[in-house]
Order: sequence, then structure tokens, then C-alpha cells
Amino acid sequence: MAFREVRVHEVREVLRHWVGSELGLRPIAERAGVDRKTARRYIDAAVKLGVVRECGLEQLSDELIGALINAVRPERAQGHGVAWERLLAVEDEIVGWVGEELQLTNIHGKLERRGVAVPYRTLHRFAVERCGFGRRRATLRVADGDPGVECQLDFGKLGLILDPQTGRRRTVHALIFTAVVSRHMFVWLSLRQTLADVIAGCEAAWVFFGGIFKVLIPDNMKPVVINADPVNPTFSDGWLDYAQARGFGTDPARVRSPKDKPRVERSVQYVRGNFFAGETFLDLADAQRRVEHWCRVTAGLRVHGTTAQRPAEHFAADEAHLLLPAPDGRYDVPVFATPKVARDRHVEVAKALYSVPGELIGRHLHARADSRLVKLYHRGQLIKTHPRKPPGGRSTDAADLPAGTAEYALRDVVSLTKKAQLAGPSVGVYAQRILDVPLPWTSMRAVYRLLGLTRTYGAQAVDTACARALELDVCDVKKIARMLEQALEQQPAQAPAKVVGGPARFARDNTEYRAAQGGLW
Repeated sequence: MAFREVRVHEVREVLRHWVGSELGLRPIAERAGVDRKTARRYIDAAVKLGVVRECGLEQLSDELIGALINAVRPERAQGHGVAWERLLAVEDEIVGWVGEELQLTNIHGKLERRGVAVPYRTLHRFAVERCGFGRRRATLRVADGDPGVECQLDFGKLGLILDPQTGRRRTVHALIFTAVVSRHMFVWLSLRQTLADVIAGCEAAWVFFGGIFKVLIPDNMKPVVINADPVNPTFSDGWLDYAQARGFGTDPARVRSPKDKPRVERSVQYVRGNFFAGETFLDLADAQRRVEHWCRVTAGLRVHGTTAQRPAEHFAADEAHLLLPAPDGRYDVPVFATPKVARDRHVEVAKALYSVPGELIGRHLHARADSRLVKLYHRGQLIKTHPRKPPGGRSTDAADLPAGTAEYALRDVVSLTKKAQLAGPSVGVYAQRILDVPLPWTSMRAVYRLLGLTRTYGAQAVDTACARALELDVCDVKKIARMLEQALEQQPAQAPAKVVGGPARFARDNTEYRAAQGGLW
């Protein structure tokens, strides 16, 4: 497995579970979706940077996370450490031992006796990825756990429903939430399976349940899990951001492992057969209203075959009061992107442009855009924050543009006028006269021409010419340029420089250059 750089949200997830809690390294690493050693490195580095575990989450600022990533980031050219390189040299022996069905702890001991000392977890990853280690285990009935802690999620296809906007029948998907202990169920219907649909379903579920479960166990749906590794799954930035905002953890099921979420696994067939099949719905909103009533009455008040209790009553008695508080506001669903800095020093996020410093041209950034702000990160550092613009809009910071170009690029006639006033009072008034038109930015080039004359003839000469032109009520930069040229032509010619020390060595008399008759010298 190649080395994967830990992202900003994953580092924040580790510290979020560590600050203000008494969890050990292993549960922190499991909830954050990283290796335990990785969690230890970031926690140790956070302590060195002054983070106190007993203090609140306010310590976890963007600046601290950036400094933390810089302090911990390893330098691995091949994506693996020294221990992995040692195992590559004895890969054939490990493959043979795995084929002989030796326990991995036995193999670890054999390697140590041969002088190949590596961490056990590194050996486990190496054996699984390169040596064929691992086999199917017997099925075990897993305990439900504590009430109010876990909720299992599953996406399933129900059937077709009429979409009034298009007049066509579309496939309806059901996002099903099942409380592990009470089996109380909530169903969210959608026409797509995007991150926004999953988050909308979660927000509706918290209202339905009256609180938030501490741990969600989804299947490997793409909006949530982008790399379904059985040990260290990689979550999408959008899902991590939402989980951090609502304060729950995520423990996804493994690929093709329905036994990891057995409480919700058969719910799709139950919802499809008991609620959806044979019914007619006006639209998706009508179906959603009816399925919520079905969850409360039909599914909620039936006697469950395993618990022998009514799920709604069981949930109200044993789980409802143990949930995290329900959110008091709407979650602002952000957009995440990895834009590339163009040569004009802007990046495109959600079809709008935002400026960044020029030294990042050609680099890829990480962007987070909600309804109010757009944050741009580079290598874990927050480098720019802009107000969110609609599609087609642009937010440009003048400090990000090359020197002397900000006024023209931003059509900033006020700053250009102030620059003209610094060249002289009459130059400033003349610039104001030039820009005093219905579309002032169309006359900005004339003011730039006027400022160019100050560099050619001097600010004092241009200011005098502008004062004279204002007395004559002439507003034309070409006239100013002509006045300066004529003034320069009327100045007396300078006397030739006096030759010091006698005639020049190669000087010749003028008569020597007269042409002879016939055009020959």
C-alpha cells in the first residue's frame, strides 16, 4: 500500500476525539480512520505545539492544523518506510510461511530471530497485500452494544415514481437508518445517491429520532467512503466535515461484508415489500410524508422478531434520552474541490473565480466552499479566505496581483485617481476630469498615458501643463503630450562639451570630407 498523505480533516478528526475525552489511542485511531501510530504522532506533535487535552475544541484552529501537518509530514520517496523495505528482502520466505498456514505472530518471531525487526502492524499489512495472508472466519453473533450509541445505514432501490417536473418515472432510493438496540427505523427517499442527499437524510433522521447517534455504521456508499480499506478507510472531505459539525463518529462496513451491519441489512426488502410495493404516490414529497408515518406506526409499533418489543416504544424508553442533542440549525453543505492555480492567479471553485498569491501558479489547492466563505489550503496551510460568489462571479484581492496592475484589473478608478494626485494637484484634477464620464473605466488608459508622461518629462512639467490645459478647458492627454514636446523643443540647445587636454587623437579637419569633382574623393 503506497503512503497516503493525511488530510486536514483527518488530522482534525484525530484531535477532536482526543481533546476533552478519555479515549485511548486505539479507539481514537479507529474513529478517525487512521493508523494508531499515525494518531500517536499527531497527538504528540499537538502536545509540543501547546494543545491541552483538558481544554476545548477551540484550540483546533486552521493555523494549528497547518503547523501540525508540517511538523509530522514524513519524507518517503517510495511511499513506505524502512521496515517495509526490510520485508521486501524476505518476501519469498513470508509467502512460504503463509502457505504453510503459520500464524502471523509466529512469522513475526521468526523474522526477529533472523534479525529482521519490524513492527507487527507493518508485517500484517505486508502479508495481507503481498503474501496472500487472511482467510474467512466463522460467523459470530455480535452484541448490540450500549443503547443510543450505534445506528446502521443502508441504501436500497425501491422502484419507480413519477417526477412531476419531467413527467417521467424515476428510480427511488431509500436511505434507511436503524437503531442497533431498539431496531427503530427511519427512511429517507431520494432520486439520487449524492453526498447532499445523504446529508439531507441524516438531518431529517435527527429530527425524527430527536437526537444524534454517537456512531453511524454505513455501507461503503461512494459519497461517504472513497477508499474502502478494511483497516483504514478513507472518508470523503464532505462527510468528515459533516461528521465533525454534528459530533458523531463513522465506522463503515467492509466491502461485501453484510454481517458488519446486520441490523439494517434486511430492512431494504422490508421497506420495499411492506411500504412501497403496490402503492401509488403523487410525487416524492408525498411518498416521504407517508413513509415517515409508516416508520412511526406500522414499522415502529410492530413486535420485532428478535427483540420481542415494539421498536418505537423500546427506543423511547431506552435510547432517546441517551442521544446527542439534535442540531438547532441547518447544516450548510459545503463544496470541496482541488482546483489548479491558473496563470491569471485565480482558481475556479463552483464556477466562480478566486485569487491566490502568484507564487502558487500551476499548483493544486484544496478548497472548501460553503454558502458564506471559500477557504483555500495548500499543503495543509490556510492561504486564502474569500466570500462565496455565485457562478460566474469573481473575488480578487489586489494584493495577489502583480505590482501596478491591480487598478486596471479591478477597474478601480478611485485608486487610479489617488495615484494621479500623488504626481501633482493639477495632474489629479486632470485625471478626475478624464474619468468623469458615464463609463469611467473606458478612460483609464488615458490616465495611464498621463502618468506615463510624468516618468518621461517629470512630474513638475506635467503638472504645469495640466494646469495650463485646465485654464483653457482642454481635456485631452494628446494635447498635454504635445505641449510637453513643444516646451522641450523651445529650450536652448546645450553648448558642446569642452574638450579637455587638446584635440582628440583621431579628430580631422572638416575640409578633408569635401567631395572631389566627379563625385570621387
